[in-house]
Amino acid sequence: MQSRMPFTVSKTETFYDKLGEWIGDVFYDILPESGFEIRDEQIYMAFQLEKAFKEKKVMFAEAGVGTGKTIVYLLYAIMYARYTNRPAVIACADETLIEQLVKKEGDIAKLEQALNLQIDVRLAKSQDQYLCLKKLENGRNSHYSDDVLDIYENLPDFVHMEGSMLQFEKYGDRRDYPALSDEVWQTVSWDKLQDCFSCEKRHRCGLTLHREFYRHAKDIIICSHDFYMEHVWTKEARKREGQLPLLPEHSSVVFDEGHLLEYAAQKALSYRFTDYTLDTLLTRLMENEVREKTLYTIEQALVDNDEFFDCLAQFSQPAMGSDKEIIHRHPLVMKNCRKLLSTLQSLEEELVFESEMFVINEYDLKIVEEYLEQITYSLSLFLQEINGITWLEESSGERTLVIMPKMVEEVLREEVFSQKKPYIFSSATMSNQKSFDYIASSLGIDDYLSCSVASPFDYDEKMKVFLPSFKQDAINKKIDYVIEKVRLTEGRALILLNNRDEMRNLKEQLKDEQQFPIYFEGDEEISTLVSKFQNEENSVLCSIHLWEGLDIPGRSLENVLIFSLPFPPNDPVFSAKKEGMADPFNEVDLPYMLLRLRQGVGRLIRSEQDQGTVHILLEEPLEPDVLQKIKEVLPTKAIEG
Repeated sequence: MQSRMPFTVSKTETFYDKLGEWIGDVFYDILPESGFEIRDEQIYMAFQLEKAFKEKKVMFAEAGVGTGKTIVYLLYAIMYARYTNRPAVIACADETLIEQLVKKEGDIAKLEQALNLQIDVRLAKSQDQYLCLKKLENGRNSHYSDDVLDIYENLPDFVHMEGSMLQFEKYGDRRDYPALSDEVWQTVSWDKLQDCFSCEKRHRCGLTLHREFYRHAKDIIICSHDFYMEHVWTKEARKREGQLPLLPEHSSVVFDEGHLLEYAAQKALSYRFTDYTLDTLLTRLMENEVREKTLYTIEQALVDNDEFFDCLAQFSQPAMGSDKEIIHRHPLVMKNCRKLLSTLQSLEEELVFESEMFVINEYDLKIVEEYLEQITYSLSLFLQEINGITWLEESSGERTLVIMPKMVEEVLREEVFSQKKPYIFSSATMSNQKSFDYIASSLGIDDYLSCSVASPFDYDEKMKVFLPSFKQDAINKKIDYVIEKVRLTEGRALILLNNRDEMRNLKEQLKDEQQFPIYFEGDEEISTLVSKFQNEENSVLCSIHLWEGLDIPGRSLENVLIFSLPFPPNDPVFSAKKEGMADPFNEVDLPYMLLRLRQGVGRLIRSEQDQGTVHILLEEPLEPDVLQKIKEVLPTKAIEG
């Protein structure tokens, strides 16, 4: 331990005593000498965090923009990891943000240089962030683009070689193919129906090699909230199946943008049933020498599956501003669901007989049985009118039934926060009227520490906020306004949007704008786009997901344009939140919008040298009290008109 610590602990001293002394030296001497802006709010937060690590407790650390909270939690997480000989986990809001901490302009790189430390930090990404060799190989001779063929031709040599003395290296990360659009990437990325464990390429798979790499991290593993929750929910099941958990044993967890954790927990506990899942599994099963009765049941299940999803699509309608479609539980929908469930239950019985005859590949049979169990359980939940949230998703010709639990606090209480471990929630926006009881209750946290520090910036001097108003459906005028303001700042702009429709309209209008580079989320890998935006000073970045976590100090970002007020989509998740509430607009819609608005505005000023403008595009009519609430959460007085 001592050799990896930047300080020495004698026999008469404790680790926490020396850690406190070192933290003081870092903030009062070392970082200022290296050119860091050190603030009283940052130092206050640092010594509050010490208590959470010492007592192994949950802490809500609410710190305004510019307080340097990332550096604070990094210092404690790294030193505690070295003290315990287990890495710390930092969970970011989503996959789009996990590269932010390790970029060459990021806080980890700055700390390494200032403190003369070598920090071992590794990324644990979701499976869909990695290449699938089988999909790539199967499709390389079909209609795929030249870009995809180039991926196949440039795979490492060991992928195609046999032998026991080969040297493997990491490859196949989404970030390795920055020019690929998200749409093209989906044709070659990991797929849960590809039977990874029976794949002959498994030990040469990029996902396997990356997972092996991050499991040996010494200091920090960075992942998304979704990935951490998937680790929690699958840990015991993976152990039972003889697999390692997704994450190794770790010393502490930091939930960056921690106010978003509840939704990640709900997603991880959700059941998803896609129409092609059953089709793929059962078609594969029919290739075996099964009995005639089993074959008939399989064919009937395929017919029932198509009829059920056709019926779902018929009685579903798109939710405005959301990919989720609201399902109307029409008697015909329920009838088709019961019919499919009955057929699948019959198929499960038939497969018991098939297993005794050993005519089906054992692994194929196990996969089918596991998925059938999940699907039948999902359908039974759908029929039971459970206390959950259901919706339909349609994308690229695939239809997915999703069943999400409404409440997750009991599971979180038992599976996560019952452990004696430092759990740090970091965000600029977590409290409600200076209390953290609401977020603590929703996450099943009974005992916690908390601290709040305000932003140190003089926003009146550094920021101008404009509130232009437009008539409803005046999309072209809004886009004209955006183009005009972007031209005035010669690029240097972040345009924040709420949904794909807004992105599509803006992209269509801006396609001929040649004055400066314009980057759209989804056209390339996201961290590549962020890097281009940061390093090409006159560029523009258009994004749906970067309301939080994006940190671009300097002249590359001097103009934030919020295309519309970020009210929640009218989808089943938020409809469920509003059920039974006396005033759903003021209890759900308005707080959500104001919190997200604060996050978006917070992208502008990231250092003492930063300055610029924020434009929040309003639509008429807007209630006077809503406008007043908006003005109250802004860090400086807004200019209307």
